[in-house]
Amino acid sequence: MRKTGIIIFFLISSMIIAQKQYQPTWESLDSRPLPEWFGNAKFGIFIHWGPYSVPAWSPKGTYSEWYQYWLQNKTLFGNGEFKGDEVTKFHNRTYGKDFSYYDFAPMFTADLFEPDDWAQLFKDAGSKYIVLGSKHHDGFALWPSKEANDRGFLWNSMDVGPKRDLVGDLSKSVKNAGLKMGLYYSLYEWYHPLWYKKKNKDQFVNQHMIPQIKDLVQKYEPDILWPDGEWELTDEQWKSKEFLSWLYNESSVKNSIIINDRWGKGNRKKHGGYFTTEYESEVPEFQKPWEECRGMGFSFGYNQNEDSQDYNSPKALILMLINIVSTGGNLLLDIGPDARGKIPPIMQERLLQMGAWLKINGEAIYNTKIWEKPFQWSSGEQNYKPKQHYLGGDFILKQTIDQEPGYAVKEFFFTQNKNAIFLISPKWPNKEFIVKDLELNRDQKITLLATGEQLKWKQSGKNLIVISPEYQPNKMKETDTYAFVFKITK
Repeated sequence: MRKTGIIIFFLISSMIIAQKQYQPTWESLDSRPLPEWFGNAKFGIFIHWGPYSVPAWSPKGTYSEWYQYWLQNKTLFGNGEFKGDEVTKFHNRTYGKDFSYYDFAPMFTADLFEPDDWAQLFKDAGSKYIVLGSKHHDGFALWPSKEANDRGFLWNSMDVGPKRDLVGDLSKSVKNAGLKMGLYYSLYEWYHPLWYKKKNKDQFVNQHMIPQIKDLVQKYEPDILWPDGEWELTDEQWKSKEFLSWLYNESSVKNSIIINDRWGKGNRKKHGGYFTTEYESEVPEFQKPWEECRGMGFSFGYNQNEDSQDYNSPKALILMLINIVSTGGNLLLDIGPDARGKIPPIMQERLLQMGAWLKINGEAIYNTKIWEKPFQWSSGEQNYKPKQHYLGGDFILKQTIDQEPGYAVKEFFFTQNKNAIFLISPKWPNKEFIVKDLELNRDQKITLLATGEQLKWKQSGKNLIVISPEYQPNKMKETDTYAFVFKITK
């Protein structure tokens, strides 16, 4: 009877949520509950792909998907010191001064794009959701968008280049694979005539942006809508609150859609469904679901100028994921396919390496919540972070296995679910290792997930002393050694 009552309660609650009408105010919009799956997913894959994937070049430490902006403005920013004309010189040398950025569209063929293969790779990587860039700041749409052509020439993937609905094809494959599908959408466009040539942006917003983003939502019914490029206008100027009240009240995904926080200048980490960070680290002060996005190297779009050493190691990627999850966040890790639709082998390899670790240790990641503390620090100054525009992946190595003089390291990370506490060590622990401020009772058990071995332990006041098993590499795969997970039953 009690179980039946609980089911009825949740059914009624769901009906109330579904029937609620959201007003175009942040107070009302922010009150909408976030679907539970997002907080449980922990790991998603971001995809930047478009005409910029043809030149696929920018100086190391910068974003290659900004190629058009670098080219036309002769400016650069990122990690490093730049003259500003590096992309312009590369472009003129490689393609010629008379070759326009728009001439890349026919060369963006996607002729080797196999959406089912992509979806299988993402699933094997252990990701739970995908976010595809449907339109970046260059305005090129990866679906048959009539608004994309209102510049006066063809500028979408159905009419030029691939001659294919890339958003539709990948959405179908991803959903068929049992994964959630999200769509990135840039609110602004660098050189759209209604944007670039007019001080008043109302016409761009009303005639171009709003109809286009509504078309994207209604056609593909994404699980996540991920706007970007919001920093140029306020949410009032973007008419974001009016759009979101339509999204929550009238759209075909009104009861299921999830949004981020990029809806107007100054809105990040203040309003929206969940908060976003970019090339940052853990953010333990957030009292709301959040997500860190970053590339495997520094660029989101494929950058053929990056070498193997510019890519994060699989260990660094796993430790980044653990670091983020232990403080309540998700990792949205970006890949950049090439212009023909192939995911570079080094990116495939990294994804499969992460998937192999998650296959054994995913219990400590998926469906977990923050424990009493996210990490255990050694002595020394905490939170080593290099001074970089984009925080590189080596920060997590410096905070764990490659200790800088005078700085502390994170000896252990913690997560939990309803059945267990998970203690995650970045390196193989000493024969006896101490977990501070953790008291167990006699019935609790400690298991090393990689081997299934049950470990002995003893209590020393408020501290737990765990007797580590003898390290036997032949019992583990290489991927098991990225981080070691100890499961403590509750």
